Amino acid sequence: MSQPGENHQLALDRFLSEHPALAAELNTLNPLAAQAKGETMEQYRAERLHEAFEAEAEQQGLFAWELTLKLTAHSPADFEAQRLEVHKEVAQMAGLSWFEYCQLHDLPV
Repeated sequence: MSQPGENHQLALDRFLSEHPALAAELNTLNPLAAQAKGETMEQYRAERLHEAFEAEAEQQGLFAWELTLKLTAHSPADFEAQRLEVHKEVAQMAGLSWFEYCQLHDLPV
């Protein structure tokens, strides 16, 4: 199984391939904007990419980690299974019952 960072990078790559206008925009960022933030172009580009990724996740009603799973899962059923597994782990770590957690995050019980 691949590491979480590897899955996230794969998801970012797929996200960019599905959004060519964003890829083009990221390739033409102003170096002066990066310099003004005290970042390298690579850092500045990565930050803009992550912002776009998080905005896409929010638009879909997902957390960014859920969009990562969605873009790297082998099938929609695989995505749902992985998603629920992670949500159950988070609920357990938070000390919430599954019912409470589902209500909090609008998940089916």
